[in-house]
Amino acid sequence: MKVAIVTGGSGGIGRCTARSLAGAQCRVFEFSRHEVAAEGVEHITCDVTDEDAVRAAVAEVVRRAGRVDILVCNAGFGISGAAELTSSADAHAQLELNLFGMDNSVRAVLPQMRAQGGGRIVCMSSIAGILPIPFQLWYSVSKAAIDAYVLALQNEVRPFNISVCAVLPGDIRSGFTGARRKTVEEGAYAGRVARSVAKMEHDEETGMSPEQAGAYVARVALLRRSSPLKALGVPYKAAAMAAKLLPRRVSNYIVGRMYAK
Repeated sequence: MKVAIVTGGSGGIGRCTARSLAGAQCRVFEFSRHEVAAEGVEHITCDVTDEDAVRAAVAEVVRRAGRVDILVCNAGFGISGAAELTSSADAHAQLELNLFGMDNSVRAVLPQMRAQGGGRIVCMSSIAGILPIPFQLWYSVSKAAIDAYVLALQNEVRPFNISVCAVLPGDIRSGFTGARRKTVEEGAYAGRVARSVAKMEHDEETGMSPEQAGAYVARVALLRRSSPLKALGVPYKAAAMAAKLLPRRVSNYIVGRMYAK
């Protein structure tokens, strides 16, 4: 039986990923600040921005289960607003959870994975990491950084039979929309930000279900290896391909027309 850890596993994609892994006969531990009971999933209270807490939580998993085969780094949130008006504190908080919380989790499991001879790490990125979205600048930055982290880490840990990938979702119907931290906009940006955020939220509320997304993430996590960046859903696979093939000036103009009018 494989042993899996899912961070941010109390809701949305994380909760559905944890349940899908449990349904695939894995022993699953979810790390989150608040326990929300999920059948077949063991909760450990943990704030992934606290490095010591993450190390202690991983040690507890190893104490109970003896190993860690899969880590899914899902904990994260989004902020929106014009970069000029976003506070430094909000920008730092975005990176602290989305990027450095992921790094805390990865560094905590790597010694165990090396010692046992292998493992699988899946990090939740976003299509915004390769097609940055205006007025979600710091969210896009955090996801682009995750993509770079995954690509570099894959080569660092390959000799230890550890594989790494990032999953790039697009619009998902989940609690992410309601949890978005919005900067109150006034003056020059106000109308454009409001239109951009309204479009984002409409697309999310009509997007893929978290159950579908979680099932996909679980399938990717159960693979021994895969391509390092995997877009989730046909439209976003097409968008990822377009980002590779089109001149950056063209793809960025298209995104601007969609989200910055």
